[in-house]
Amino acid sequence: MSVKRKSKVLLVDDHLVVRKGLGLVITDDPGLTVCGEASSASECMFLLSKLMPDVILTDVSLGNTSGLELIKDIRKINANIPILAFSIHDEDLYAERALSAGASGYIMKEADADSLLMAIHKVLDGDVYLSPAMTSRMLRKLSGNKDSAKSPLTEINTLSDRELEVFSLIGHGFSTSKIADQLHLSEKTIETYRAHIKEKLSLDDVASLTRAAVYWVEVGSQSKTA
Repeated sequence: MSVKRKSKVLLVDDHLVVRKGLGLVITDDPGLTVCGEASSASECMFLLSKLMPDVILTDVSLGNTSGLELIKDIRKINANIPILAFSIHDEDLYAERALSAGASGYIMKEADADSLLMAIHKVLDGDVYLSPAMTSRMLRKLSGNKDSAKSPLTEINTLSDRELEVFSLIGHGFSTSKIADQLHLSEKTIETYRAHIKEKLSLDDVASLTRAAVYWVEVGSQSKTA
C-alpha cells in the first residue's frame, strides 16, 4: 500500500517564535510537513529553488522588507506555486493587495489552527482562500455596492504597495536616506513618495507623517504580541 507524499510547506516570517508555532500546527496535519523556514525575502528566494516546496506561507511584513514584493518576485520565477499570505493587519487593508501581488489566499494571524490548515489545503487544491467576511465584502465590491459604514482603513487603502512600504519604514524610524538604501531608490524618489503619502492621508507636515507612521507600526507590534 503506497503512502501519499506529504505536501511541503515553506514558512516565511521574521519572528522565530511565530515560525515555530506555525510549524507545530502544520506538522500536526498528516498531509503536511515543513520543508524549511526563512526569516527574510532573500532567504526565501534562495530556499525556493533548493527545497522546491509545494506551498509557501508568508507574512506580508518581513522586518524591513515587504512581503508583497516577495510575492511578486516569487511569481516572476514560478507562476504556479500556491502562496498563502498572512498578517496581523486587518484583511480589509492587505487581502486585495496580496491577491493582486499574486498570492493564492490571505489569512489573519489571529485565525485558529483549523482555519489555517483549511486555508493551506485550499490553496494547495488550486482554490483561492479568503475569510467568509472578506469574500462577502469583495463580492459586494464587484457588484458595485459599497459598505454603508466607511472603513477606518479607507485612507491607508489609498496608498500604493510601495507607498505603504515607505510609510512602514518611516514608522520604524528610518530616515529618507536609509529608506532609499533599503529600497534601492534615490532619495528624491523617496521624498516624492513621502509627499504623496502626506497628501493621501491628509497630513500637514513631516512631524504628523512621522507620528502617523509610528502609530501604525506600534499598533501592529501590539497586535503581534497580544
